[in-house]
Amino acid sequence: MYVAKEEGRMSYKVIVVIEKDEYGYYAYCPELEGCQTQGDTLEEVLDNIKEAIELYLETLSEDETKTF
Repeated sequence: MYVAKEEGRMSYKVIVVIEKDEYGYYAYCPELEGCQTQGDTLEEVLDNIKEAIELYLETLSEDETKTF
């Protein structure tokens, strides 16, 4: 999955795992510890994980973002 960082016009490629169970969908990004979300539909969980990744990346320092 590609995620664009608006202010710096940078984009990152990260792995996203999506699982489905009887309650809906669950998504997480293994490279970003604690970056996870859920949704009732596949479309909702994809929107949610994109937002979660963007917010996660905003919290990283400049040095930490160089690891991606």
